[in-house]
Amino acid sequence: TDIVSMPGCQRHCAESMLKEIGEALELGVKTFVLFPKVEDELKTNLACEAYNPEGIVHRSIRMIKEKYPEAIVCTDVALDPYSDQGHDGVVENGVILNDITVNQLCKQAVSQAKAGADIVAPSDMQDGRVKAIRDALDSEGFTNVSILSYTAKYASAYYGPFRDALDSHPGFGDKKTYQQDPANGREALIEAALDAEEGADMLMVKPGMPYLDIIRRLKDASDLPIAAYHVSGEYSMLKAAVEKGWLDEKDVVLETLTCFKRAGADIILTYYAKQAAQWIKEDGLY
Repeated sequence: TDIVSMPGCQRHCAESMLKEIGEALELGVKTFVLFPKVEDELKTNLACEAYNPEGIVHRSIRMIKEKYPEAIVCTDVALDPYSDQGHDGVVENGVILNDITVNQLCKQAVSQAKAGADIVAPSDMQDGRVKAIRDALDSEGFTNVSILSYTAKYASAYYGPFRDALDSHPGFGDKKTYQQDPANGREALIEAALDAEEGADMLMVKPGMPYLDIIRRLKDASDLPIAAYHVSGEYSMLKAAVEKGWLDEKDVVLETLTCFKRAGADIILTYYAKQAAQWIKEDGLY
């Protein structure tokens, strides 16, 4: 199913997901992040569907690993796709319950690891979740499963198209009580130090282009790999300008991705991954 606000992106069924991964692997894209569109009747405040071993993400992991064992599968660890409240945590009287949420996230991460995930990526922004997830994974024997922590995830206006894709808009209010203030650059350094101490293997900055300064700060402050998330709003802005004939798509996308590398990103998450790999291959750059 096409995602109207993200031209060129689709919600995949099992067959089309495997086809997309096969084509991307041939182009040199090796890592894939899974985000689910969960049916409304499966959503609850406790988001128990997040750790259902027969849920959409878990079945998808197993399918991918069976057909493409060389693929690296990264999973999103957060409750909002499974929440009837549309928030990243369990809600009581309009408040996100941090500790109960972290307990649910641990169950989710372990269940994903059991299904075959190589990397789990907590995007929830709850306090203490990296250590709790690391301990939970280790206690179940998943010491080799890596944690990509959303260290600096800002309460941004750039996430709208992605929330359309997942149908995960907040049911009330916003996410400013647990995501970071776009005006505050120093908090990212505090969170990076905490996440590293708690056992994160990689640190994420989200969004990407508007936060190149944060990528640079984390790169200078940490020995861990730094990831940049080229988010849906950034992607859709480029697509809209290209559709209007105002920008050359290939040139502007490759320049954008180069900017992430220049700022210090070791890893780039982008909806343009497959297309960018195709362009790079056509240019004989690998």
